[in-house]
Amino acid sequence: MELKVIALQIPEGCNLILGQTHFIKTVEDLHEIMVGTSGEVKFGLAFCEASGKRLIRVSGNDPQLEAMAIKNAEAIAAGHSFIIMLKNAFPINFLNSIKQCQEVCTIYCATANPVEVIIAETAQGRGILGVVDGYTPLGLESEEDVQERKQILKKFGYKI
Repeated sequence: MELKVIALQIPEGCNLILGQTHFIKTVEDLHEIMVGTSGEVKFGLAFCEASGKRLIRVSGNDPQLEAMAIKNAEAIAAGHSFIIMLKNAFPINFLNSIKQCQEVCTIYCATANPVEVIIAETAQGRGILGVVDGYTPLGLESEEDVQERKQILKKFGYKI
């Protein structure tokens, strides 16, 4: 077995959702979740098929984000993994629906931070062991940091 670290590419102003699923129907179901949750979201979705033709299946409503999802899926190349690149919306708006999708097994991360995917490669193929999402903390938040956090949540409409 060989371990690999794959740095994902995230365009400025975008987020991603990385997960594992188990069935080709995932592409259509995740597409429906994205457009059914937000009419404003722009996204590209790529799914790595683990059997049969073993293709990277693609969907979305933004060709550039579809291309970026494909590029990241090709780099990961782990069977039954999926990646959604999105903008004009935050992952938090989609995560519960995605988790409820009957084909979805795991969500590894949902972020705009730099992401490294830890891959195990065997003679059979590749699997995602986990992710490094962002950076190591630098300290403990102060009262000023607490107030700033609360203001950010208000700004984005998550708190009143």
